[in-house]
Amino acid sequence: MDSLNLLMEGFSSALTPMNMLWVLVGCLLGTAVGVLPGLGSSMAVALLLPVTFALDPTAAFIMFAGVYFGGMFGDSTMAILMNTPGQASAIASTFEGHKMAKDGRAPQALATAAIGAFIGGMVASVLVVFLAPALADFSANFGPAEFFALALFAFVATSSVVSDSAVKGLAALVIGLGIATVGIDPFSGAERFSFGAPQMFDGISLITVTVAILALGEVFHIASRIRRDPAGKQISSAGRPFLSRAELKEAAPAWARGTAIGLPFGVIPAGGSEIPTFISYDVERRIDRRRKNPKFGKGAIRGLAAPEAAGNATTGTAMGALLALGLPVSATAAIMLAAFQQYGLQPGPLLFDRSPDLVWALLASFFIAMVVLLIINLPFAGLWAKLLLIPAPYLYAGITVFCGLGVYATSGAVFDLLMLLGLGLVGFIMRRHGMPLAPLMIGVVLGPLAETSMRDALLSSNGDYSVFVTGPIPLVLYGLLFLVLAATVRSKVVNRTRKDV
Repeated sequence: MDSLNLLMEGFSSALTPMNMLWVLVGCLLGTAVGVLPGLGSSMAVALLLPVTFALDPTAAFIMFAGVYFGGMFGDSTMAILMNTPGQASAIASTFEGHKMAKDGRAPQALATAAIGAFIGGMVASVLVVFLAPALADFSANFGPAEFFALALFAFVATSSVVSDSAVKGLAALVIGLGIATVGIDPFSGAERFSFGAPQMFDGISLITVTVAILALGEVFHIASRIRRDPAGKQISSAGRPFLSRAELKEAAPAWARGTAIGLPFGVIPAGGSEIPTFISYDVERRIDRRRKNPKFGKGAIRGLAAPEAAGNATTGTAMGALLALGLPVSATAAIMLAAFQQYGLQPGPLLFDRSPDLVWALLASFFIAMVVLLIINLPFAGLWAKLLLIPAPYLYAGITVFCGLGVYATSGAVFDLLMLLGLGLVGFIMRRHGMPLAPLMIGVVLGPLAETSMRDALLSSNGDYSVFVTGPIPLVLYGLLFLVLAATVRSKVVNRTRKDV
């Protein structure tokens, strides 16, 4: 009851005209920046950080929250329309969302994403308000062995689900892990796979990899085919920007399952919302395989609804983890932690006692931001879809420019532009040979976490490998991994048997 009273006080502060203006500005900026390939919520927060020093802390962080949630909406918009997600968290939305757009259902796909993000974000906000202590206890149970088991689960599950060929899926994963190991060894300080280039000692930026593989690789792929099939890429933007009753009934269970999957990952430092979006997609695909008329691969609305709900559910609880624990689980949360420190504030349990006005106004702004984003995105789904009316050569040329600007803005180094070009060619080659991109991205995102967790666990146990199977959480994760592998093998055997018959 105390939490509810404090939340009401937070609403009274957040609903002032100026704070409402900052919520609106943050949501608009986050959505607009997220639409541009290579630019996402993390970059928007980083670029706006110096601007907010003239604001009081409450207004600044209310705007940051709007940018954080708005970036998730914007990332999904380009993922659906152009198959070029702004950040890795929107990759899973491209699989079925872009197929819906190509099938002439772009407005419905954007509406599905908007409603799913709203549901996931609202449920997460409620959970953060009332169950923060329980979330803190859950996160405290994770050590190096648990993180390694979680990363291994993500590696194998993703490689097996997104490709019909396990060999291609594992090959893509190995490429991603190889990219993740470039740079200085964090334990020994030795140089690894940098070929003596000082520019690579810090590794390859995740932003560069994401933009190159997902966006620039798609541009190269389209450019190689546009002369042979100039009309093949014209996607209709017409249609109703809302969901029918049948579509709502189809998407509702996926929204619920995606939200449930995404909530726990907001308090686990495992790279943000990438893992839950892939897991939720995996769950829906496996459920779809049991139906008489499978729809995945043809623009299944459930394959879009679940990842969107999971991504925003993770984002919501990640903000709760930042406030209650001082634990940043994503790049954007890490930047916001730095912002708190620059204002002389330290997120954690004491923040609720020392700055209750700021904390509860910020929590109230989560709910307001969800409503504002739904109002912004749902009615304008058809307007966003009209991006597809731009002629393909001009549109993809513009995407290429923004790819370069996005990468150059993060480092100011020409070398990163050359790396962007090289990795873009890798993405193009992978597309031409039918290799999935998701395992590569998961390898890049979670490779450092897996390596650090494995070596920390071995150091703490004096090289005893049994540490990886000690404790209930690793055993549960390995058990789930075994079930995933068994189900994958069974489905492939059944499909091959049917083909032979």
